[in-house]
Amino acid sequence: MIRILHAADLHLDSPFQGLSREKAAQRRGEQRGMLLRIAQAAREQQADLVLLAGDLFDADSPYSETARLLEQVLPQIGVPVFIAPGNHDWYGPRSPWARLSLGENVHVFDAEDIRCVELPALGARVWGAAFTARHRRPPLAGFRPEKIPGVADILVLHGEVGAPNSPYGAISEADIAASGMDYIALGHVHAGSGLCRAGDTFYAWPGCPEGRGFDETGEKGVLLAQVEPGACRTTFLPLGGRRYEILRVDLTGSGDAAAAVTDALGRDTSRDVYRIILTGEPAAAPDMAALRGALEGRFFALELRDETHLRRDVWDGREVLSLRGIFLAGLWEKYQAAQTDDERAAVELAARYGLQAMENGEEPPLG
Repeated sequence: MIRILHAADLHLDSPFQGLSREKAAQRRGEQRGMLLRIAQAAREQQADLVLLAGDLFDADSPYSETARLLEQVLPQIGVPVFIAPGNHDWYGPRSPWARLSLGENVHVFDAEDIRCVELPALGARVWGAAFTARHRRPPLAGFRPEKIPGVADILVLHGEVGAPNSPYGAISEADIAASGMDYIALGHVHAGSGLCRAGDTFYAWPGCPEGRGFDETGEKGVLLAQVEPGACRTTFLPLGGRRYEILRVDLTGSGDAAAAVTDALGRDTSRDVYRIILTGEPAAAPDMAALRGALEGRFFALELRDETHLRRDVWDGREVLSLRGIFLAGLWEKYQAAQTDDERAAVELAARYGLQAMENGEEPPLG
């Protein structure tokens, strides 16, 4: 059983748009700390291999601090590290990968064609390829090396599964099944896949190890894969620090927006970046400045959006000679004849649904 730490899509030195200049710089520093957490996890999990499936950098010109930390951390992991450059950190003569001194235990695949590194002590072969430009052809088409009994075949690759027209290394499940690999460690998609299987080949992508925006919400991390010929299992290891989260809070029936938001949070959010969207029909428009002041200090960064609609009396206009008025007048009679609160609530709900249907279309003229 070969223990593999599988990470991808760190996107080091991301711009962190939407944050202040100071907090964006702080987040980039914290991103670099992910390299240390990956190295620590590899040691704690007694990994035999570390596979980094591309897009370690967000662009082809990383900060000097990032380059120095890579040169320090990767050699100290102490086990073989394999890197398959992706579309953001593609390999070229002037790319960071061609300039960095990463140590003898680190192998960076530098060709578009899939190449092999044999690891006899582990009973494994590690295969990999690189993006050598921002786009690339499908990497697995026609790839199927001859199997060696008892040897695990592992592939690390940056590419997109199930998107046949993708310019980012389109990969089909048929090509995965035909490859004969025991495990394919993928990168590119920022939401984790969980363990998948096509034919006898297992594959997965861990997603990005830490969110950078509201399209990357929730808990993030890396995978620990345990692989042997014909078998595989994976464990998700949460390594992310700050989280991005989107919270929708319905203010219908609430006169205190701050209290409603606080009740909805339910956990410590001081490290996280939140987008809070206010919805529903409050009696009065929320005071956004006062709400921001009340929530100050509860988040690393906060974005507020007001999508509420002022509550109106559903029965307004029932005496007007129009389709809307006739509709409401009929229901108003049922409302007054109702015997219980539940019956009245059901009639009011019917009126609201009916009005919503009318207002989303064009009301025809009477007569």
